[in-house]
Amino acid sequence: MSGPSPDPDRRTGTTRAVKRERQRAIRELVARFPIASQQEFTEVLAERGFDVTQATVSRDIAELGLVKVMRADRHVYASPEDLAPPQVQSDETLRRLLNDLPVSVRRSGLILLLISTPGSANAIAQAIDESNLNEQEGTVAGDNTVLVLFGDEERLVRWQQKLERLRGAPISLAVAGRASR
Repeated sequence: MSGPSPDPDRRTGTTRAVKRERQRAIRELVARFPIASQQEFTEVLAERGFDVTQATVSRDIAELGLVKVMRADRHVYASPEDLAPPQVQSDETLRRLLNDLPVSVRRSGLILLLISTPGSANAIAQAIDESNLNEQEGTVAGDNTVLVLFGDEERLVRWQQKLERLRGAPISLAVAGRASR
């Protein structure tokens, strides 16, 4: 006595590829439909060819950081991205900080160091991250120093020019202990 033959279109198993596909489907479902329970996820995923248990769905929900929110008259799953307010990019905070604080700029390779007063680095780094300056790979803040990281020379130069315009005055750039422009 043998059971039904397995459906070749069914996606089973726990391989990383299947897991990524399943979690991508879960993110899409949450964005498009009001899914209220793990059982509902299991059923809709089965319709899409995923053979999953409620326990697997539960783990996926936790890994994706899904939360239940009130929509219309019931609680449904939502992704954290759907709940976060859209980030408004503005140069105003950075402009104000650059004008209010003494900031010196130094360079080491493809890294600019913005050095200011103790305790100011986090505010400067956040203002950079929230600004329209987007040539940088990222920022790292210490207590009084922000490291601004770049992928290439051209992007560093463009970023520095934009920073100078925000500040309203040329920034003297110290390279390896000597001042340059």
